[in-house]
Amino acid sequence: MREILGRRLQRLRDRFQSLRPDPGRSGTPSALLDAALVCATTWQWPVLPGVGRSATDGSRCACPDPDCVVPGAHPFDPGLLGATTDPRMVAWWWTNRPTAPVLMATGGTAPCAVSLPAGAAARALVRLDAQGMRLGPVVATPTRWSLLVAPYSLERLGELLYAKDHVPSSLRFHGEGGYLLLPPSAASSGGQVRWEREPGPQTQPQQRKQQQRQAQPQSTTGPEPRGAVNLWLPEVEAVVDALVEASSGAPGGGSRLAY
Repeated sequence: MREILGRRLQRLRDRFQSLRPDPGRSGTPSALLDAALVCATTWQWPVLPGVGRSATDGSRCACPDPDCVVPGAHPFDPGLLGATTDPRMVAWWWTNRPTAPVLMATGGTAPCAVSLPAGAAARALVRLDAQGMRLGPVVATPTRWSLLVAPYSLERLGELLYAKDHVPSSLRFHGEGGYLLLPPSAASSGGQVRWEREPGPQTQPQQRKQQQRQAQPQSTTGPEPRGAVNLWLPEVEAVVDALVEASSGAPGGGSRLAY
C-alpha cells in the first residue's frame, strides 16, 4: 500500500511542479503540500489552509484577533466552507502559502474526531488496545490527541452523550461544521502535529457500511474517484466510554464541541 501511495504522490508532485514556488526563494519544504494532496486526493478528506502565524511576530496569529486562542491553527481566508478535495485548488493554496497549516473539515463524508488531553488519550489507547479494539488514525499535538472516527451526526452524538452520567469538559467533539489540524502542521501550542497512529485501510465490514451510507437518498457524494483509498475508522460509540473515563480527571478548558 505504501508503494501505491508513493507512486500516486510522485505523479501529483510532477503534475504540479510547474505551479510551485522556487525552493531557493521560499526556503520551505514540500511536506505540507504533499500532506494536503494526500489528504485531498488519496483519502478524499476536504482540506483548506489554516490562517498561519504573523509574518512579523511568529508567536501571534495572522488573524485580526490579538487574543486568538489557537494562533495560526484555524480557518480564516478561505473560510471553512471552502474546504475541498480538488487537487488544483489545494496546489494553488499551498503554492501561494507554502507554510500554511493543513486543516481538515470534519463531518459529512469526512472523518469526525474526538480529542482529549494527551496524557488522558495515551491511557485511553492502552485500555482500548487491551480490549482488542481496532483504532483508526490518531492525530497528536504536544497537548492534545484526536482520535478519528466514522462520520456522525450531531443528533446521534447528542443521544450518545445524553445517556452518560457525566461528560468531562476536557473531551471535545469535532463533527459537522468543525475542523482538525493535521500533520505535519505547526501546533498552536508549540511543536508539531504528528501521527500517533497512522491511517490504515478499511476492512470489508466497514467498506459495506460506508457504501450503505453513500447509497442513502440524502447523500450527494457520488462515486469515489479512482485511486481513492478507504481508511479504517471506528464508530464513535466504540471508543467514547474509554475516552470519557480517561478524561474524567483531566483539566477542563473548553467546550465539548470544538470548531
